[in-house]
Amino acid sequence: MKHTGTHINKETLNALGITKADTVNWNWVNPALYELAIQRGEGDVAQGGPLVVKTGQHTGRSANDKFTVRDETTENTIWWDQNAAMSPAQFDTLWGDVKTYMADKELFVQELFGGADLDYRLPVNIITEFAWHSLFIRHLLRIPTHSELAGFAGQFTIVSLPGFRADPARHGTNSQTVIAVNISEKMVIIGGTSYAGEIKKSVFTILNYLLPPKRVMPMHCSVNTSDADDAAIFFGLSGTGKTTLSANPDRTLVGDDEHGWSENGLFNFEGGCYAKMIRLSAEAEPEIYATTKMWATILENVVMDPVTRVLDLNDASLAENSRGAYPLSAIPNAAPSGRCGQPKNIIMLTADAFGVLPPIARMTPSQAMYHFLSGYTAKVAGTEKGITEPQATFSTCFGAPFMPRHPSEYGNLLRDLIAEHNVTCWLVNTGWTSGPYGTGHRMPIKATRALLSAALDGSLNNADFRVDENFGLDVPITVAGVDTAILDPRGTWSDGAAYDAQAQKLVGMFIANFEKFSAHVDPDVLAAAPKKR
Repeated sequence: MKHTGTHINKETLNALGITKADTVNWNWVNPALYELAIQRGEGDVAQGGPLVVKTGQHTGRSANDKFTVRDETTENTIWWDQNAAMSPAQFDTLWGDVKTYMADKELFVQELFGGADLDYRLPVNIITEFAWHSLFIRHLLRIPTHSELAGFAGQFTIVSLPGFRADPARHGTNSQTVIAVNISEKMVIIGGTSYAGEIKKSVFTILNYLLPPKRVMPMHCSVNTSDADDAAIFFGLSGTGKTTLSANPDRTLVGDDEHGWSENGLFNFEGGCYAKMIRLSAEAEPEIYATTKMWATILENVVMDPVTRVLDLNDASLAENSRGAYPLSAIPNAAPSGRCGQPKNIIMLTADAFGVLPPIARMTPSQAMYHFLSGYTAKVAGTEKGITEPQATFSTCFGAPFMPRHPSEYGNLLRDLIAEHNVTCWLVNTGWTSGPYGTGHRMPIKATRALLSAALDGSLNNADFRVDENFGLDVPITVAGVDTAILDPRGTWSDGAAYDAQAQKLVGMFIANFEKFSAHVDPDVLAAAPKKR
């Protein structure tokens, strides 16, 4: 095999049995990958210099195509109710066929870190067949310094091959697409999808498995802080506003999607951002919008005029889940270290499709654990294959597809850390008001930002609160700069009785969903459930 680039580590590939590739390009830098991606026709350059790519059939995660190898290591540590199993023999067959596929191909290897905490970061090898995937993951993970690269030794390997097609009869998969996680072999195989988000989510899955036994909390969240070191955690699934709300010009962005919480404080798993682009607003999201005109930003499934090379961020003809990948350095107020102190506030974001929840409510630690384990939101169109409009769902820990262990492990750890650091917790509805989806409208982002500012600067704690009769949460009655009417969701509906029926329907869904956790939580958490009337 021919090898190019820096820190060429042939032993790494030999140990994996990758010996017949044509060329392996090691740790190529951004300009070289950008240039080659264009030469190979992997993408087009838009006005301002971003690289526009199309991912074809898969424009979001393939949730039904992810498997974890079930063996002695994982039998009693994986939450099998949520994670589909693959046998060791099926994985071995898959890996053998993948190695055959890689023969005579040009490959790209990046040696990168998952995690900014120097005590807990994970060195990973990322092997791809697309140059733009290699550029993408350089944006999204943390790049070693020259001296760190010299001594780099990857602990996990992720192989991403969009051109490979799995065989359900041979590999035990559901389709020709596969994401196979093998904890024992320290490997993830991704095949049959060009959606780059699968690569970064694989790193998240691995860290979610490795960190809890070390008493480090892995979180699907964004984090920002200020000069006063009052860090805030924003939990939420895709489409709930994690990226948008954490990119606040008045606060320092630590990261937009995945973090850990250790005795050292909060730390970003990534070195970049992967933001939704559809209908992005220059007025509401100026920092993110600016990245769409930057050199080497990767834009997935964003529509571009082929003649003028001007983007149309409102055109969803390619995907509702269009995405932009860029390094944290593209955000003017981002923290280069990817680290900050202990949090002062936790915000759990939900896009409530029923239009029932208030725009903001304060939670006790027990209520916070209840809502963390519940993970209620609405799946946003395009986030997963087959989802064409918002649907109510419960995704425990606000990231169930990436949580290998039982939710109680994460929930108990979170509750302990909240108590240890005296963190204030808030539930924020970025979904619908004045009625459910189809009748009401999305919560105004200006109102959400004003409420969050009051929560983060501490002034909201001094407000007068009422107790929500359905969910038992503390809801502010008035907040400076916010229309008082919006704080009472029932009052925004034209039919109060219809609101009551809708609220009780949602309460019933919460209670039914939580039954599976009742044996794993303390009485105070069970008592935090919403009330059926």
